[in-house]
Amino acid sequence: MPALPTIYLDHAATTPLDPRVLDAMLPYLGPRYGNPSSIYASAREARQALDEARDTVAAALGAQASEIVFTASGSEADTTAIVGVAFAGRPRGRHIVTSAVEHHAVLHSCEYLAQEHGFRVTYVPVARHGTVDLAALEAALDDETVLVSVMLGNNEVGTLQPIAAMARLTRARGIPLHTDAVQAVGLLAVDVGALGVDLLSLAAHKLHGPKGVGALYVRRGVRIHPLVHGGGQERGRRASTENVAGIVGLATALRLAQAERAARVARIGALRDRLVAGVLAAVPNALLTGHPTARLPHIASFILPGVESETLLLNLDFRGVAASSGSACTSGSLEPSHVLLAMGYPPELARASLRLSLGPTNTAEEVDAAVAVLREVVPLCCAA
Repeated sequence: MPALPTIYLDHAATTPLDPRVLDAMLPYLGPRYGNPSSIYASAREARQALDEARDTVAAALGAQASEIVFTASGSEADTTAIVGVAFAGRPRGRHIVTSAVEHHAVLHSCEYLAQEHGFRVTYVPVARHGTVDLAALEAALDDETVLVSVMLGNNEVGTLQPIAAMARLTRARGIPLHTDAVQAVGLLAVDVGALGVDLLSLAAHKLHGPKGVGALYVRRGVRIHPLVHGGGQERGRRASTENVAGIVGLATALRLAQAERAARVARIGALRDRLVAGVLAAVPNALLTGHPTARLPHIASFILPGVESETLLLNLDFRGVAASSGSACTSGSLEPSHVLLAMGYPPELARASLRLSLGPTNTAEEVDAAVAVLREVVPLCCAA
């Protein structure tokens, strides 16, 4: 993939489209435009591409093709999992368990169920490194719990959760377990059987695929109420004509990520370690957040005491470094990170966060240059 014009250190927000993915998509944006639900020749071409993509995604996750539901995003996959399972599970009860550090797609779906449909939501606390307390999660389960949702890898600080251990707790109680694996798929070996999860969300644009397409794994036998109504697409679980080009792009990106994962992760992990060492040496009192070892290979998150994040990001951008202060979905918010607050940091530190996230387009030279820029601009960005 060609280098980006800036030093792009926000791969957790989105990734550049791999040219090989674009090449795979182009026929379905042009001559192979048929609707896969129709029966004539061009439609059958689209149907074949859709079926092959579903097989590819299923194989990558250790699932069956019938267990894959294509969506328009990772957020839609999260919402479908949470609201869909909650609605289907109402005869059993109206209680959901999640963590305090989830993506807003999960948190806002839970809030919707609580405010509009009378569900109880238990938010399990996390330790200082952002790891969910397993004992607290087990204690939160009761006879009315219809779903547990905990992300595999945190999108802000990178901490990995012990999902397989959680699955043993939930399976013993017959409670479905959903994990948001948007940041992890493509960088970790994600197998739904090994994890023990019943539902899993992913998004193409986090692994060098196109924006506007995601997928939800739904284990056979798990009941889910459809949120989009219309035709019978996706086995009745998500109506609307499938985004064939996007789905082909998702499958291609996932196949490439699997084939190249070992090399990508080794390289990105080494760059991340170089970046962490550089930032901690360059910025006085800088703190690395998240678990020191059980973390995603591409995310490095810091607290820079006394720094105003918004001013810092603008100064970095002016000097050609693209970064963020946390989730891209809340980058316009002046509120402190809910993840850092849940990890026990006070608001003034939670507002002084910086997330740098790497990808295969980055180089050691870019990392060193970004550290040098950070050393230069941090003194200019201190709060009054």
